[in-house]
Amino acid sequence: MKTTPYLLSLVYFILFSCSKQVENTNSPTLSSYFEPTLKGIQTGGVQLIPLIEGKDTFSLWTKRIGNNPKIKVLLLNGGPGATHEYFECFENFLPKEGIEFIYYDQLGTGRSTNPMDTSYWDLARYVEEVETVRKALNLNKDNFYLLGHSWGGILAMEYAVKYKANLKGLIISNMMASCPAYDKYAEEVLAPQMEPKVLNEIRALEAANDFGNPRYMEILIPNFYEKHVCRIPAQDWPEPMSRSLNQTNQSLYVTMQGPSEFGLSGKLEQWNRMDDLKHIKVPTLVIGATHDTMDPAYMEKMANSMENGSFLLCPKGSHMCMYDDQERYMYGLIKFLNESSEGQLKITF
Repeated sequence: MKTTPYLLSLVYFILFSCSKQVENTNSPTLSSYFEPTLKGIQTGGVQLIPLIEGKDTFSLWTKRIGNNPKIKVLLLNGGPGATHEYFECFENFLPKEGIEFIYYDQLGTGRSTNPMDTSYWDLARYVEEVETVRKALNLNKDNFYLLGHSWGGILAMEYAVKYKANLKGLIISNMMASCPAYDKYAEEVLAPQMEPKVLNEIRALEAANDFGNPRYMEILIPNFYEKHVCRIPAQDWPEPMSRSLNQTNQSLYVTMQGPSEFGLSGKLEQWNRMDDLKHIKVPTLVIGATHDTMDPAYMEKMANSMENGSFLLCPKGSHMCMYDDQERYMYGLIKFLNESSEGQLKITF
């Protein structure tokens, strides 16, 4: 069969049309992705946001990576009291997808002001702090995704309940919607997995309020942290993760969480938003892990309780599954962001 110029033109037209249809419309061009959003002297995306609390003005540190008008992900780290730094692994995955994300150190952590005053360690105040950051960065319902991990997940849920109209999407990573339910899981499921002798020694140290004893962490690291926090030998933990956790504001951590890893005794002890999740209508991804400190079955129930909830399980992972089940975590996060940004309400994995 002889190929005519008309036929070649037709084939080219069809192939070109198909390629345009599968093109990821969420991904900006390389030049536009790295285009600055602030005028004047460029600071690598760093923006200090003033936070006014009564007569005091504090400084909140943020850093934007990329520029995507449709997907802007504000990251809320855990602890409470760690820093944004353990999210640095996102740099290997999100930029090549054209996804913009924003590091942010909460008040009292990292490069933000530390007022050295426990009265500021309060969930309701942190919710308003996130709203201050949102406004300063010009995030809105057409582009604003909030990702909260661990304690950041509590903060993200609390924010979404109050300010749901400002969100385009929500990611709850490795956090249950009820602290009493988390306590129960730690007591009834995680603790019995330890050898009785080990658990008894931990309980004795906790009963004596001897949390500063080096022996406490000496026992916890191999028997708890390496099994349920990050399933990598502690000496090989990723440097950004270790750097972040080593800078944890202990005052903030103990005030909110309490000193024990097997039960909350701080301000968050009775926190519970499970019944309020049904009011969150934006696409929401709940990420759980098989070996997490948080009950993955409970987290799947959270996703199912929301009108547009989706659940991602990281079967090899634990609490820091962005590291110990990284391929699965990043695949699910990117798929959710891209598809929900294009109007998909529920995402299947």
